[in-house]
This record gives sequence, structure tokens and C-alpha cells, in this order.
Amino acid sequence: MWFRNKRTPFKAFLDRHGILQKEIAEEAGVSENTVTKACSNHEYIPSAIIKKKLLKAAKKVNPHIRSYDFWDV
Repeated sequence: MWFRNKRTPFKAFLDRHGILQKEIAEEAGVSENTVTKACSNHEYIPSAIIKKKLLKAAKKVNPHIRSYDFWDV
């Protein structure tokens, strides 16, 4: 499907684990707009603080993930 190509690695991770963007935003303590950018914009690289929050929330599902799994460092 055409819309699947817009998914970033972060969005693919959320989809694989059945996590909604709203859920990860609440868990990470960031806005839904921030999560939407992380899920749809391949050029978006979050600030260090946002990246840490998103990873901390995602690690509750998979403790082995790293920042470079989602974003170029």
C-alpha cells in the first residue's frame, strides 16, 4: 500500500507491537504532534531529551532497542 512507505522505523516498531501513537506519547510524556513527526517524517531527528523519553517508553516493550534503530545519530 502506498501509505506504508511513509512509515519511519519508529512507526514500524509501534505497529509491530500494536502501540498507538497516543499511547506512546502519554507514556513518554511528549506531545502527540512530536510522536506524529517521529512516525511520519524521515528527516525528523528528535532532540536528545525527546529521543531519551521516546526510547525509555519504547524500551518497556523491547529493552534491546537503541537510538540508531530509529534515527541516524
